[in-house]
Amino acid sequence: MRAQKPTKGDVGSADPAPDPDAPEVPEGTRAVLDGNELNRALTRIAHEVLERTKGGQHVTLLGIPSRGVPLARRLARRIERVEDLSVPTGSLDITMYRDDLRLAPARALGRTEIPAGGLDDRVVVLVDDVLFSGRTVRAALDALGDLGRPRAVQLAVLVDRGHRELPIRADYVGKNLPTSLRESVTVRLDETDGHDAVLLGPSRPSPANTLKGGLKGGLRSGSPDSSPATTEGDD
Repeated sequence: MRAQKPTKGDVGSADPAPDPDAPEVPEGTRAVLDGNELNRALTRIAHEVLERTKGGQHVTLLGIPSRGVPLARRLARRIERVEDLSVPTGSLDITMYRDDLRLAPARALGRTEIPAGGLDDRVVVLVDDVLFSGRTVRAALDALGDLGRPRAVQLAVLVDRGHRELPIRADYVGKNLPTSLRESVTVRLDETDGHDAVLLGPSRPSPANTLKGGLKGGLRSGSPDSSPATTEGDD
């Protein structure tokens, strides 16, 4: 008797072939947010900003390069769809305000773009991808002090992974993600990486710490280029 050919859905049938267009995930890394979940988190943050600022009339969004900038633009588009309100959006480079400049290799300056109306008497919402030690946010606050006097400053982050080294807290969080210092958080965005995802994986050696030959303390954990526990935009 001839064996019947297994049909789709039969127990024991072969797994489907992998999607050749699916984004590659490094070994030992898992996705904690996919594209749909990431976009839902941003939509929720946009609504929370509108609620907390009573309609967003005085809000200015400033993204911290690099991935904070496209996140700020996405938030602005969502606010515009909900309130038919054009939200001034720009970018805030914090390179020269970092506290690890003397320890890290020279890095290229990013772009600071302040909307035409300026920052005075505005509610400035700083936008970043990952909140870690808090040092990037501290540098952003120092940079803001040289550019104007906002009415208030708030912080929106896609992921808060904990391990704060400074008394800084986000006002709006897409996902609270408990992590180990032996883990890295990587945010991928369609604008910069071709797809949306938040990945959690093992930490990688820091080029800066390698350069210093294991200097005790190294760079402050959490800077985008220095911490073994993060890869982008993280403090």
